[in-house]
Order: sequence, then structure tokens, then C-alpha cells
Amino acid sequence: MRILVRNGLILDPDINLQEVGDLWIEDGKVAGIRTASISEGEIPTAEADTILEAEGKWVVPGLIDLHVHFRDPGFEYKEEIHTGCMAAARGGFTTVCCMPNTKPVIDCTDIVKYIDDKAKKANGVNVLSVGSITQGQQGEILADIKGMAELSTKSSELMGKGICAVSEDGRSVMNAKLMLEGIVEARANGLIVFSHTEDENLAGTKIGEELFVARDIMLAKEAGAPIHLCHISTKGSLEIIRKAKEEGLQVTAETGPHYFVYDKTSVNNDGNKKMNPPLRDAEDVEAVIEALKDGTLDAIATDHAPHSSDEKDHGYEKAMNGVVGLETSFAASYTNLVKTGLLTPLELIDKMSCKPAEILGADRGTLAVGKKADLAIIDIQNEFEIKAEDFLSKSKNSPFLGMKVYGKVEYTLVDGKIIYAAQ
Repeated sequence: MRILVRNGLILDPDINLQEVGDLWIEDGKVAGIRTASISEGEIPTAEADTILEAEGKWVVPGLIDLHVHFRDPGFEYKEEIHTGCMAAARGGFTTVCCMPNTKPVIDCTDIVKYIDDKAKKANGVNVLSVGSITQGQQGEILADIKGMAELSTKSSELMGKGICAVSEDGRSVMNAKLMLEGIVEARANGLIVFSHTEDENLAGTKIGEELFVARDIMLAKEAGAPIHLCHISTKGSLEIIRKAKEEGLQVTAETGPHYFVYDKTSVNNDGNKKMNPPLRDAEDVEAVIEALKDGTLDAIATDHAPHSSDEKDHGYEKAMNGVVGLETSFAASYTNLVKTGLLTPLELIDKMSCKPAEILGADRGTLAVGKKADLAIIDIQNEFEIKAEDFLSKSKNSPFLGMKVYGKVEYTLVDGKIIYAAQ
């Protein structure tokens, strides 16, 4: 299909572009781009099969989420791969990384292949598996990291490895010696470790996060390997990460929108505002925002964690940890970071697309001519309210319900095919 995206504000940090112009898509790739300063490739407008009018809207590389839980296999009543992919597309996400705390755990080739096969039947979102560090996430014996890495999957198409990373997310590898062995094994197979950053004996506490941030940075340094730190939420963790980066260590880190939008005074006994790590103090929120501005935090990830209403609608104390985020991440981030002047448009897209692609080593996160046409067209002008009834996810446990935001995704394309169009 030949698609012309016409007269949109093209935002691509990878090529440092922020200009109104046209994109020509053909054979699944960006075949032409034309703005006031760039004219590359062909744009034979008369030959378009489809014209997408983008005046007043953003045209951005497809968003990439480093941290989702699609619950499949084992917990399909919360989410299935196809519903997770629908939610991703509605949110402008073209690539997602699925954490391993499923049932069975993603710790062997069979489960990776199961997920890959189911994703092929979904809407086209690139679904990449994150393998478990240990068998069954039991923290006793390393999983088959080498076997998972050598598979032929969607992940191997994007980054040359059958899984995109390894992690014990959902829990931590408490044994430091075994964690070090896992980091070494991951490095040997060309993979990065996504650290869960929590001491399970101090679950939910600031010190529990900060201890494991420091520990896993030290272990990665010992192994001479990169490390990616998940869902960072405290000022102390950010100080540790900042110092590690100043030392030149291979450290990257993410946070979620809820950690820069809310502090713990916002809970009000709402089970939809219970997640792990929990909402923190106002000073932590300020530190997260500052870390997004200065680059200490590299990426914004959702930690999309669906639960049924029976698991969330019992007040804060009895609710399970986790919130959905794929369908609200861009709007919450744009409204709270860009409209407020805290980040520039290019800085936001860098943290939601380009930098995640770089962390993964995936050939995505750009609109450069010749690259795969994974992109989103987003209307940033009209205000709308986040409503549960609009979600395509099976679960509705969003902390942002009722919030008025800007940044509605109009279209999402993967490999040059429209996989989502707003109604």
C-alpha cells in the first residue's frame, strides 16, 4: 500500500527534525520525506492509495514500550496478547516488551514461541518477549537464556535475538551471585538485563528500591555489561543513577507517567492508584521530572499491568499492585511534560521512541528514508477525558480515569499498514 501522510509536524529526534512536511510510505517503508529543509526520496502524490491528512498533528516514530505485562499465558482474564496489542495500537505504540511473570513463566523456548505465534495473529504490533533470568522466577537456577536468544522470532527480526532482554520483573533475583551470573550470561548472548530494582524483603520502601539500584549497577560494572533499571520512582535512586552515568557506566533507566504526575497524597483509597513501586513523596516527583529533563532518566515506560475489577475495586489496601497505561501514556506525558514546558516535543519523543529503540538495539525509532514505516499520527490540540469505557484493554485499572488531557492518537502504522484509526 502507498500512503501519503500530508502536512503534519514531523518529529524525529533521530534525525533532529521538527518541521511540517509530507511522508511517503511504500512497501512498508518510509520512501520519501519532504519539508522546508529536507527533500529525500520520491513523493508521487498522485499515486497514493491512501492520504492521511495530518495538518496540526504530530507525525512521530512509533512509540516503544520497554515494560508491559500482557498476562498471556496464564492470566488471560486480565489481558490477552491480542487485546494488549489493541491497547498498544490505540496508544500509538508499535513495539512492546512483554515481561516474563506469566504462568508458565517466560523462561524457555516453548513459551517464547507461544507468545510469538499468538502475536502473529494479532494486529501487527511488534511483540518482543523478555525472558526470565531464572527458571520459574524462583531465583535458584538460571533459565535457558542462550536457547531463548537463538530463536527466530519477531524480536530476532528487529534486533537479532529471539528475546529482547532478560528480567525477573514481578520479583527480583535476591541472590547477588546468581544475579551476577545472569548478567554475565545475558552479555554473552548479546542481551541486556532489565533490573526490577526491588529488595523483596523491603517491598514498597524507598530503601528497598535504592539498595537494588545500587546493587545491580555494581554487579553490571563487575560484569562489564549494560544494565537497564525499571520503574524508577525515588530521588535517592536517581542520585545513584546520575553518579553511575557520570562514571561512564553502561546504565539506562525508565520511569512511568504515574511517577511524574502523582505523589502519594493523590491515593485517596483508590485501588487504581496502587502499583509497585508505589506513588512516592512530592520531592520524589520533582526529582523524577528533573531526571527526565537532564537525561538521567532515558525512557518513559508504562509498566502496563492489567487486573480485573474484582482485584482492584476494594480500596487501596486490598487492591493488587499494577495499573494499565498503554492507552494513556502519551497523553498523560504530553499534557504534564510538554504543555507545561518541562520537556520539548523532541525530548518527549526521544524518551518514548528513539531512546527505547537504542536501549534494545532495535532498528526502529526513526522516520528516516529507507526505514520501516512504524509511526503514529497524534492530535495534540483537542482536549479529551480519559474514560474506562473507551479502553481496548481487557482491564480498566488506570490511575488517570477522569483526567482531562491532550494528545489523542489518530492513526498507528506498523510496516506501512494502518493498524489503528480513531473513530
